[in-house]
Amino acid sequence: MSALIAELSRLLGGRHVLTATEDLAPYCTDWRGRYAGSGLCVALPASTEEVAAVVAACTAVGVAIVPQGGNTGLCGGATPRGGEVVVSLRRLNRILAIDAANNSMTVEAGCTLQAVQDAALAADRLFPLSLAAEGSATLGGNLSTNAGGVQVLRYGNARDLTLGLEVVLADGRIWDGLRALRKDNTGYDLKHLFIGAEGTLGLITAATLKLFPRPRAHATAWVAVPDAAAAVRLLGRLRDAAGDQVTAFEMVGRSALELVLRHVPNSRDPLAGRPAWQLLIELSGARDDLAAVLEQALQQAASEGLVADAVLAHSAAQTAALWALRENVSEAQKIEGVSIKHDIAVPVSRIAEFIARADAALQAAFPGVRIVCFGHIGDGNLHYNQSRPDAQSNAEFIAQTGAVNRIVHDLVHELGGSISAEHGLGQLKREEVLRYKSRTEMDLMRAVKQALDPRGLMNPGKVI
Repeated sequence: MSALIAELSRLLGGRHVLTATEDLAPYCTDWRGRYAGSGLCVALPASTEEVAAVVAACTAVGVAIVPQGGNTGLCGGATPRGGEVVVSLRRLNRILAIDAANNSMTVEAGCTLQAVQDAALAADRLFPLSLAAEGSATLGGNLSTNAGGVQVLRYGNARDLTLGLEVVLADGRIWDGLRALRKDNTGYDLKHLFIGAEGTLGLITAATLKLFPRPRAHATAWVAVPDAAAAVRLLGRLRDAAGDQVTAFEMVGRSALELVLRHVPNSRDPLAGRPAWQLLIELSGARDDLAAVLEQALQQAASEGLVADAVLAHSAAQTAALWALRENVSEAQKIEGVSIKHDIAVPVSRIAEFIARADAALQAAFPGVRIVCFGHIGDGNLHYNQSRPDAQSNAEFIAQTGAVNRIVHDLVHELGGSISAEHGLGQLKREEVLRYKSRTEMDLMRAVKQALDPRGLMNPGKVI
């Protein structure tokens, strides 16, 4: 192993190969603090060619590799388990090209999502992938987990926003698939193998992305609804009124908002009466009358009993304050303490049924359990988390994770849903998914893994 470290140091320069325990520590623990491992070293290449050289050197001696971006994942997918080389792609952070006429841009995988968004805006375009960790999450990680975020309703998830990829394969070869085409019907669309694969098939080093016209107008509202069923009906009403200009439709349960109000400074409840369910709704597009469209739609919905109260943002500051309430839910939960987290998806039409049945089943099995429910109701993705308020009883409750998962995940499966909507499987759900995928589906996944990584050196112990 010392010979490998020496070779990596020769390839990258000594200061770009980290071996000291204190230097490795930030790379060996996941964001939630749930998973901690030990890496042989951390390699910090600065180009695709250097990534390929690192992979080839590791493969030559049979040492496994864990690719890592911003290390903001929630399933332990970027955390080493022991003895791997962590390949951090943070130094691959260049914007390579922007073609405004083609509505595309090519960027390296180590660019933060915020940097990609900013580069698009500088060209008067929009890259719509947006999530709370965008200031530190990197594009490579977003693609490797097929990230979703708050605008999937309008623009789709990371897979839908990708035109082409550049990937370093498990044997060190480079596949250059950086095509900026919307039509290319020349065989298997290989990029889709690597998007969502969590680095188990190869290392994404660059991507060509879709851009969109920059919206000229926005309208944002915080809305109280009687229940989840009303929220789903309101979504339909809004889409009838505004079509694809409904950009975001986020739901926040009372328990989730209370954690933000408790732990995030300067947070303020937008509505009186402590409503049990609230929505953050945003319309965006080229029309100047979006605020009027939104207000009229909410007034009509209120007359039908679908809206109990609402407040519309009238400035950028008010808009930012409303978005902060939604985007800080995960951070507030982290401050509050450990919880059992579920990132699930069901058909939008079955969201209300899922919440009602899951709440009832969990309360029957674990009386007094605190349920924190929030998420992207517009695309059927809920973050559905459980804990107890005091530390001692919470530790006892967390020990029942398997039983809690069984209640939640079995119901999700019954309703035709997914136990991982946007966070991936990583280490957290690697075994759990076997309960819900067919043998045929798992055989196909293993066949792909065997074909692209026959020695099992790419992010072992994750996904499959």
